[in-house]
Amino acid sequence: MSNEIRVPNLGESITEATIAQWYKKPGDAVTMDEPLCELETDKVSIEVPALASGVLSEILVEEGATVEVGALLASIAEGEGAPQASAQEAPAPEAAPAPEAAPEAAPAPVVANVPASQMEGLSPAVRRVVEEHGLSPDLIAGTGKNGRLTKDDALKAVAAGTASAASSPAASPAPSPAASAARVAAGPEERVKMTRLRKTIAARLKESQNTAAQLTTFNEVDMSALMSVRRDYKDVFEQKYGVKLGFMSFFARACVTALREIPAVNAEISGDEIVYKNYVNMGIAVGTEKGLVVPVIRNVESMSLADIEQAVGEYGRKARDGQLAIADLQEGTFTISNGGVYGSLMSTPILNMPQSGILGMHKIQQRPVAIDGKVEVRPMMYLALSYDHRIVDGKEAVTFLVRVKESLETPERLLLDI
Repeated sequence: MSNEIRVPNLGESITEATIAQWYKKPGDAVTMDEPLCELETDKVSIEVPALASGVLSEILVEEGATVEVGALLASIAEGEGAPQASAQEAPAPEAAPAPEAAPEAAPAPVVANVPASQMEGLSPAVRRVVEEHGLSPDLIAGTGKNGRLTKDDALKAVAAGTASAASSPAASPAPSPAASAARVAAGPEERVKMTRLRKTIAARLKESQNTAAQLTTFNEVDMSALMSVRRDYKDVFEQKYGVKLGFMSFFARACVTALREIPAVNAEISGDEIVYKNYVNMGIAVGTEKGLVVPVIRNVESMSLADIEQAVGEYGRKARDGQLAIADLQEGTFTISNGGVYGSLMSTPILNMPQSGILGMHKIQQRPVAIDGKVEVRPMMYLALSYDHRIVDGKEAVTFLVRVKESLETPERLLLDI
């Protein structure tokens, strides 16, 4: 009897995915819930787990192929003791090769801190192994398609390094030519095939520019009062709620207050109708190695500052670890993007369609400003609101940004909900 492995339901509006990587090969022993392969969709990467323990009998779809929801990917042959036979007592060389038959048994290339450039393109499962054991991906020969590093490759490197570390500190092996086969270099240039996620980001950003009448208005906010509140209460806040007090929760609450007054910024166009939302599902843009994702915090209008900070922290962790689900990215009504974490002083964010507004946060910088006829140096931040001029008028956009500025410069307004 065998268990079929099929493409799972990928969420609303997503009907197909690309096989990014297989972690196992036919004949390998697998255990229930162990990741078998990685699927890359338009929005996130998803690992497909084994539904039962046994032996992976066949793989029906190769890496790089596009598959639809429900498509058959592989099958697992069940059998009591099948995994144990492969790992412990199976005499078959293809299931459990003798130690002397493993030519790649070399010390694992270990580094204290893995450079971000070496983590690019790795699946979440491989990244976890690399980070946990401090491996250098560039020095491990990949056996996946086009030299891609698989989870099995990383685990073999860990095992080899553990076995030989006590005996000899042999030099790390040179990078395998197969590891760079996916990149076709020609002189100072190199060509890298776009991932499905990157292509989708490019298409949707261009669609956003072509569809909406996008305009951006700017303002600046004096962060002195907000920074003072954070400095005075961050320790007691963390002790009580178990989460650090950041700026994002204040910005989210300030936007909720402004959206109540200017509901058009929280609306969207559907055919010849404008749909006004009586709730705020706040998208928080997060940059990852594979591209920009926007996890959505639902019903922010009913959340406390601590609730928002906990949600922001959890989604940030899931985004970094590649654990975001399709549902985490859906049904947003307004978005905040923080380019300031990368040092951006000013930018014009692009709308996340079909939303009609996105707020851009930027770097806090000490600047001279006029205060009551005197020049003082204050921590200032530029704010940018990009909006869809088809349903949001200039007066509404400017008023929205002024309300956000007022709330942030007088944080007590947020606590009093005024």
